[in-house]
Amino acid sequence: MKKAIVIGATGMVGSQLIQLLIENKEYSEIVSLVRRESGVKDPKLKEYIINFDEPEKWSNYVTGDVLFSALGTTIGQAKTKAAQYKVDVTYQLTVAQIAAKNFYLKMKGELEKSIHTLPFETISILRPGLLAGNRIQNRPTEKISFIILNALNKLGLFKRYRPIQASLVAEAMDKASKQTESATYTLDEVFKLIE
Repeated sequence: MKKAIVIGATGMVGSQLIQLLIENKEYSEIVSLVRRESGVKDPKLKEYIINFDEPEKWSNYVTGDVLFSALGTTIGQAKTKAAQYKVDVTYQLTVAQIAAKNFYLKMKGELEKSIHTLPFETISILRPGLLAGNRIQNRPTEKISFIILNALNKLGLFKRYRPIQASLVAEAMDKASKQTESATYTLDEVFKLIE
């Protein structure tokens, strides 16, 4: 059974999509992030009224197996090109980035759980988040994420997702290896290891 995340469920396409997902037996849960109440009620459906400009308040809802975006507007509805761009590009990109990150964290969580079953004396797990530094491969999506996160960080948002230099992570790994007790280090704790 799968869990679906839907944005834009109150629009013409989105409302039809929600009905299809409710009827689809492959999905046991549907999380719908909307700007206004849809009026649809179903045991499978969890609807959250959100402000897309405040991702720190709803990012934890963006976890599942499939992400559907039916979010969109017209210049007539939005009134300005900037407002239309925000709905048609910024909001959707933000949700996609959060979904990708949450999937990655879920995968890492499964790895961590399995590692803790192994007979090591001490296990140190670091969760540094987005890495900054020079890579051999070109990763344009990561560069965009880096730029967006830096901009959000300057506004005081998403501090727990701020990028960290790879050299600092390497230093923290070395420090963690000298610890006598097992621990999992969040981004803030990784920074504290190297203070």
